[in-house]
Amino acid sequence: MNPFSLQITSRRGPGEFFSSTLPVFICRAPGRLDLMGGNVDYTGGLVFQRTIREATWAAVQRRPDHRIIFWNPQLAEANWQERVEFDCTTLTSEKAVKQLVNASAEVHWTAYVLGAFYWLRLHFPQQASGGAAVFIHSEVPRNKGVSSSAAIEVSVMKAASACYGIDLRGIELAEACQWVENVIADSACGIMDQAASVLGDEQHVLPLLCQPCLPRPLVRLPDHLRCWAIDSGVSHQVSGVEYEAARAAAFIGYRMLCEWEKLPITRDEGSRIPRFTDPRWCGFLSNVTPSEFRSCYESRLPELLSGNEILASGSLHPDPFTSIRPEVDYRVRNCTRYAIEENHRIELFVELVVGATDRPTTAAFRQMGELMFQSHWSYTECGLGNEATDQIVNLVRKHRGEDLLFGAKITGGGAGGTVAVLGSKNGEVAFRRVVSDYAQLKSFQPYVFEGSSLGADRFGIETLPEVP
Repeated sequence: MNPFSLQITSRRGPGEFFSSTLPVFICRAPGRLDLMGGNVDYTGGLVFQRTIREATWAAVQRRPDHRIIFWNPQLAEANWQERVEFDCTTLTSEKAVKQLVNASAEVHWTAYVLGAFYWLRLHFPQQASGGAAVFIHSEVPRNKGVSSSAAIEVSVMKAASACYGIDLRGIELAEACQWVENVIADSACGIMDQAASVLGDEQHVLPLLCQPCLPRPLVRLPDHLRCWAIDSGVSHQVSGVEYEAARAAAFIGYRMLCEWEKLPITRDEGSRIPRFTDPRWCGFLSNVTPSEFRSCYESRLPELLSGNEILASGSLHPDPFTSIRPEVDYRVRNCTRYAIEENHRIELFVELVVGATDRPTTAAFRQMGELMFQSHWSYTECGLGNEATDQIVNLVRKHRGEDLLFGAKITGGGAGGTVAVLGSKNGEVAFRRVVSDYAQLKSFQPYVFEGSSLGADRFGIETLPEVP
């Protein structure tokens, strides 16, 4: 029995959080490391995601009443309310659920979990009709760009669905969790975080074409390579203004390309996640080729557009999850270019990884590292760079030596968070020098991510039966 299950066993019985007369359903969902592709999941690009060793655990048990009770003792450290109760009969609409989770800053974290119960009630009203007790424990550090929110969504959603007798897995599970984050938590994430947490596997990387969620076969990194990540110490938030502005700018560029080509933009009525589409690129900016962009569109796009100018035009904003802020300047050209060229870089990166699995060459590894460095700089062009992450990348350049370290890049939504580092199997000492130098530079010991683990679907559901 794993340590989390032992915790749950100790909390069962008369007067305890869980009853001993009903089974408890347990799921584990890891965070993810964005090796390549941090901001093209919402523009339909290819991403390359690896699970991390750290995960969130959730245990769910039915209750005989209509109460849904969440308990996460760790949240007391953040001065959030660690135990929150709701009446599931009040989950009558999106508006009602959002009012509940936004009642105070101390309970807002429940958006990621109460939203899961609301989604289940919407889609499986007969099965998901009763109350539940939910206990949560997370090893995934918050606000470090490794998808702590997806890990909690996936673990709770999968455990809750099993508790209600619902078989929820794969793409359907990932999209359900993305819906919760987009609609209930008001966080404009793409699909890559949830998909990696659901579909990932130990020692493998997931190539995922986000149109909207088309996983490719898992890829194992060549034995000659190692992957680590270093926390910069600067908090990252998907709901931050930098991420939102970069995302919105890409959709502004997409709308302008469609206008020039006289392509109608319409709602995609068949999509589970609200989105827009068109007859040529199907709503995915990353479907534009780099050569087409360079030759036909790049010079016509404005470098900057103010929110006031965009709003004054009266044009459609084809992104349901961002709004145009009048006081923000949007980097339309750079963010549009990133969505197109980053997708091309990732395609090359994945092909290099697959080819190097059978025929490893130092030249291929160097090219992979160069693609990571290019990706890192592109974040800065989009307004998502950060001095601290730049310092880590520069230290990797300094210590790469004789092909010990190959490349590094800021990950996820950027504007802080974590830096992924790719090196050789003999690069451990060089990597530790980077960590040591950064610790000395910043006067704190950065968190280091290393290793990987099973995705939620591969972990499955562990059941603690009722006690006779």
